[in-house]
Amino acid sequence: MKLAAVITWVPILILPAAFILVAPTGLDRWAFMWVLAWTIFVGCKWLTWRSVPTTGASIPLQLGYLFAWPGLDAPAFLNTPNLQRPRVSAWFFAAAKLTIGLLLIFAVYPIMPAEAVLSRGWIGMIGIVFVLHFGVFHLLSLAWRAAGVTARPIMDWPVLACSVSDFWGKRWNTAFRDLTHRFLFRPLTARFGAKAGLAVGFLFSGFVHDLVVSAPAQGGYGGPTLFFLLQGAAILFERSATGQRLGLGKGVRGWAFTVVVLLAPLFLLFHPPFVREVIVPFIDWILQAGGSAANPGDSL
Repeated sequence: MKLAAVITWVPILILPAAFILVAPTGLDRWAFMWVLAWTIFVGCKWLTWRSVPTTGASIPLQLGYLFAWPGLDAPAFLNTPNLQRPRVSAWFFAAAKLTIGLLLIFAVYPIMPAEAVLSRGWIGMIGIVFVLHFGVFHLLSLAWRAAGVTARPIMDWPVLACSVSDFWGKRWNTAFRDLTHRFLFRPLTARFGAKAGLAVGFLFSGFVHDLVVSAPAQGGYGGPTLFFLLQGAAILFERSATGQRLGLGKGVRGWAFTVVVLLAPLFLLFHPPFVREVIVPFIDWILQAGGSAANPGDSL
């Protein structure tokens, strides 16, 4: 293997493993999750940046890609100018989603019964997604596009997906999709065919989520992997002759099928151990930190 290839791939292979080995024993599980996710993300960023020609991209733009943008489509961000500026209404929409997330965390979560642990955890988790993926990440996309940079939104109206393939391929977390499509699906499809590429892509997604979700929770192992394997199977079914006869992959039937496939097994992805041991303690920590910041005299 060439030295350049080693330099490109080493961070994504070494950083997560190194953190798992050296992580302090008493580290909170939610902190373990965030740091582990960060090491994986850093490795992905490095991989995508190293794998694209950057001679035409300025140093500030490259630094912006590495440190101020959660997307992983380096070719588009660094080498394709954006000529269409976002509308003013898009800024208000992103801010509204951010506000919804903050309200779920700081207004709804605290008033829920303490014994309703799973319900509180799900409210907090939905709040996090609205704050980050639908709020902050959307605002960053708007800011970069306003500056003339191609930074596609990480979330592209996933609620409108009329097929499971459309949901995972174009609408939900396009950053992770860009990574797996470029480095897994396309190479494997070229060599072994589309079905093999699809299967390995979803298997890899399951493994990564098991690592980030189940390992910190110390439970629920295999659930995320099974969830993503079911998603891959659903895509194959909706593309099959039977799926086509049933009208899947488009229209109202396709949308309904997508909703069922996504929501029915969702407890496998975000299983109870993760909600109880990671999400709830994390939201509680946020609220306690927010209370301490609002009342600094209480800690004296």
